[in-house]
Amino acid sequence: MLKWRAAARTDAGCQRQRNEDNYYVSPDNRVFAVADGMGGAVGGARASKLAMEAVEKQWKDENPPTNDNEAIKVWLTKTVNEANAAVWNSAEEDPSVRGMGTTIVVAVQSTDNYMQIAHVGDSRAYLYREGKVKLLTNDHSVVQEMVRAGRLTEEQARINPYKNLITRCLGHEERVEIDHTPLEMKPQDWICLCSDGLPTVLRDEQIGDVMGAGVEPESVCEELVKQTIDGNAPDNVTVVVVKYFDEADNGAK
Repeated sequence: MLKWRAAARTDAGCQRQRNEDNYYVSPDNRVFAVADGMGGAVGGARASKLAMEAVEKQWKDENPPTNDNEAIKVWLTKTVNEANAAVWNSAEEDPSVRGMGTTIVVAVQSTDNYMQIAHVGDSRAYLYREGKVKLLTNDHSVVQEMVRAGRLTEEQARINPYKNLITRCLGHEERVEIDHTPLEMKPQDWICLCSDGLPTVLRDEQIGDVMGAGVEPESVCEELVKQTIDGNAPDNVTVVVVKYFDEADNGAK
């Protein structure tokens, strides 16, 4: 039977006074989420916190059958919409944070080995499997849309001055479009959910190398954040890392 362990870490980085990222890992280790707020020091932190509180509340109040992937997808859609409404309504009620918003990437692990991922914005999900790293999500950003259209290379996108401009987030519209990614998990897989502070500094291959060399999720989180800080981390950085293993091997590498 497939088992997993998870850990999380967040840091303000080297150039920001305040951490506007937030994350959530459910007590039963089935829900994992990262949010990266925007809208000023107060607004950004509030937006990401509201999003994570919405995820936590939905999981506590009406979590879906954990062996029903369609029900999990429906739950994710409702939860992200609830998070969007929480940020939107708060901004409407408080002029001091008008225009705040947040990205979100949230994943739910089912009991039949599937992970269901939903995201809005440029927070990411990565899979490390059999020596290779794969980006599972598409950034909703101006630069990545140019990459997908063939107008920029990935290398050009890394240094483009507009790389932080996102095209979709929670809180800016009453309704939000959500991307879904289903994935069947296997023993020895690793998942990393992160804010864009991680790939701003580390290339995808470097992120994969850290997961591939890791033994426990806690040490992988520490190493990813350390390498980001060593790279002068211009933004907040948040990572949630999940390791999968057979029950028989108890997670031994």
